[in-house]
Amino acid sequence: MFNRKFMEELFKPQELYSKKALRTVYDRLAHASIMRLNQASMDKLYDLMTMAFKYQVLLCPRPKDVLLVTFNHLDAIKEFIRDSPAILHQVDETFWQLTEVYGSLSAGEFQMIRQTLLIFFQDLHIRVSIFLKDRVQNSNGRFVLPVSGPLPWGTEVPGLIRMFNNKGEEVKKVQFRHGGNYVTAPKEGSFELYGDRVLKLGTNMYSVNRPVDTHMSGASKNLASRTEENITPNPLAKEELNFLARLMGGMEIKKPSGPEPGFRLNLFTTDEEEEQAALTRPEELSYEVVNIQATQDQQRNKELARIMGEFEITDQPRWTASKGEDLLAMMDEL
Repeated sequence: MFNRKFMEELFKPQELYSKKALRTVYDRLAHASIMRLNQASMDKLYDLMTMAFKYQVLLCPRPKDVLLVTFNHLDAIKEFIRDSPAILHQVDETFWQLTEVYGSLSAGEFQMIRQTLLIFFQDLHIRVSIFLKDRVQNSNGRFVLPVSGPLPWGTEVPGLIRMFNNKGEEVKKVQFRHGGNYVTAPKEGSFELYGDRVLKLGTNMYSVNRPVDTHMSGASKNLASRTEENITPNPLAKEELNFLARLMGGMEIKKPSGPEPGFRLNLFTTDEEEEQAALTRPEELSYEVVNIQATQDQQRNKELARIMGEFEITDQPRWTASKGEDLLAMMDEL
């Protein structure tokens, strides 16, 4: 991927790739490794890559931070290959090429690059589960832009309007309420080979601990509680299955000649339909398999016989001469 000739071709002035050409390059890069994916998995991986990159470019505090996002990508790659000096040298060469070509660009040129990238991805609105959970993406696939948080480096907290005359002298100040919770950037991200990028865009988005959101509407809470009840394992379920196994213990099950003993329950028409349903099933609705023993067990049979014996009536009914004497006898017993 970081071969010198390949990088030289990428850095040559050229038109922006088409979506089809980008997908072709991505497929070849993915299959250049030992990883092998079918068409459906490759489509999902490509959608995740494009939406994650679109999110990173869209949320850059300033246009120049697109370069910091790229450096974060390179830093993550170097962590994987730190034991391979030859490949690490190729990544460092790519870093210096990026610095040489893009390091001296103006803010306006970076804005043009950022705008070009966003136009390229503007028609992609694919929903990604991690973005939906973090509430940074709506159900229609569009991203939510924050109105609070850290400000771009070199900017001030909103809330002040300065007015100048034709001589460039400040003549008036007007304050206003911005309605957000802004924080000034502590320092500018480093554009050196090794340094603190400050910006977190472009880092591993799966390594962040995500707290549970407790601010939900009543309907959402009810839905969440019902979902939690449905996916939380019932501690009595296994005991009920064990009891069912004890009841089935009196049945003699013939072991088949195949490698799998016992029986197999299939609720689908074909095995292919079952496998397809397992692939499309949401992860949060997946359950662990509970194995029960339904073979004949003499000790359990004795226990079951003892329990059944307790239900037998041994006392003979008492017959009296009349209904009145029977009622009086019952009252005496009380």
